[in-house]
Amino acid sequence: MAQKAKELIQETLQALRGAEIKPEDLHCFVGLDGFVDEIIHVVDKRIDFESYTRLETIAQLAERIGRAAGLSTNIELVPKQVKLGGNGPIMANALIGFGTRVTYVGCLGNPDIHQVFREMADACETYSICEPGHTDALEFTDGKLMLGKIEVLKEVNWENILAKLPLEKLVEILSRSQLISMLNWTMIPYMSDIWEKMLSEVLPNLEKTEKALAFFDLCDPEKRSKEDIANAMELIQRFEEHCRVILGLNRKEASEIADVLGLKLSDKPENVSLEEITRAIAERLGIYCVVVHPVTEAGTVVDGQYYHMEGPYTSNPRLTTGAGDNFNAGFCLGQLLGLSPQQCLITGTGTSGFYVRNMRSPKLNELMDFLNLWSENVGQDF
Repeated sequence: MAQKAKELIQETLQALRGAEIKPEDLHCFVGLDGFVDEIIHVVDKRIDFESYTRLETIAQLAERIGRAAGLSTNIELVPKQVKLGGNGPIMANALIGFGTRVTYVGCLGNPDIHQVFREMADACETYSICEPGHTDALEFTDGKLMLGKIEVLKEVNWENILAKLPLEKLVEILSRSQLISMLNWTMIPYMSDIWEKMLSEVLPNLEKTEKALAFFDLCDPEKRSKEDIANAMELIQRFEEHCRVILGLNRKEASEIADVLGLKLSDKPENVSLEEITRAIAERLGIYCVVVHPVTEAGTVVDGQYYHMEGPYTSNPRLTTGAGDNFNAGFCLGQLLGLSPQQCLITGTGTSGFYVRNMRSPKLNELMDFLNLWSENVGQDF
């Protein structure tokens, strides 16, 4: 098994090196959110002013909070990093790092670009609608809790987009884009309306000889009603008329979507295998691609065929907030470069693997170096 994985990773490296399409020839349209992310550790024991031990798992925090019921407690938060955030900016930043040309529309600051997005904005074409939201991202070894302040995202609506980017210009940009990615449906209250307008007023007018990829990530839809989620799924299906649609999900989201769609599975959605739930969602939606990425592996159905890859595991991730968005960027890069679905899983998990270890997205050469390192350590904690 390890030898087969090593061969697959090495084949992916060769495919990246030999790809006829170069990243700098690719145009990507990405949006529509934007957050200032504050990465935070939760203190378990304070040793002195300079040092402490942290709560390592979400379960430990839940237990601490549970003990406070009917009483009260003090929980200390230690900010570790302030960085650009939001599903769109993190994915866009990774695509920029690979060398693609990006147009970003979202919440990067108004009238001035917020400093956390300044480097990204300088490297791409940007249209900022409003101020960014703010996320307190509580990091644990087994996951993260994203505490978002999102009131400003109500400003992300069709009228405000057209105020910054007139319809004719939007059609021009999307006509030259090989990837269209509109992320964070969950937190953007008017996203479904925006998708409706894109379907009716923009996509039918594109001047294209080949369909672009349209990548969607609902971004943890648990708090939205089943009716709203079902409507979003129908809208995503409608994009297939104009694009090759990819729906990206983490494992929790896959369970929620399976429940909303009423899929008949062998067990509860959270208990079935990755292959079963990925196949079931893909068959129901009938879109080009569904990809599901738990923490340690990833599976995808492309044109009805299932593919799987174990990821490059580490027991000590330095940063997990944004790992899924980096997976999405790496997976889409593979798709855009014409790699096989299996190889796209490797570029996806490789990108997120680099990110959680180095606290930043890789450049293309760094991704290839990491894939080489991974191939030498398949199945090991490195």
